[in-house]
Amino acid sequence: MKALGVVLFAVLTALAAQISLPMVPVPMTLQSLAVGLAGGVLGARRGVAAMLLYLAAAAVGLPVLSDGRGGLAALVGPTAGYLVGFVLAVGAVGMAARRGWLTRPVTGITILSAAHLLILGFGVTWLAQGMGWTDALAGGFTPFLAGAVLKSAAAWLILAGLTRVSYWR
Repeated sequence: MKALGVVLFAVLTALAAQISLPMVPVPMTLQSLAVGLAGGVLGARRGVAAMLLYLAAAAVGLPVLSDGRGGLAALVGPTAGYLVGFVLAVGAVGMAARRGWLTRPVTGITILSAAHLLILGFGVTWLAQGMGWTDALAGGFTPFLAGAVLKSAAAWLILAGLTRVSYWR
């Protein structure tokens, strides 16, 4: 059953990648929402396993990344830093969930927003290597802030609903 959760969240992340708003240099997707949910539901270890499975699927060429991309080239393209951020963010959310820090709205949304900032931080750092910090911040960070807060609030609401129904860990 635990392995099934890892697979399900890798699939959920792949599906969330296909819901995107085309932007330059990287699209805005619902993947980070899936990352927050994976950490909250699976915990740190299994959440990280789900993201690593997702990235392995991309590496072997399955069309799981945004716009149906896959393959090693896609893993070193403009979105590479964000993908690394997914792994770290899911671990952080999972550790926070284990400590009970996601149970209250303000704390939970703040932690999920911080996880988004972690993803964005890794993403913009990677982008800056190729386009400079000014353009990376303008195209790969600032436009994503409002969506990050909205996705964090949505993730918290979903997690709060799930904990009322079942204890997943």
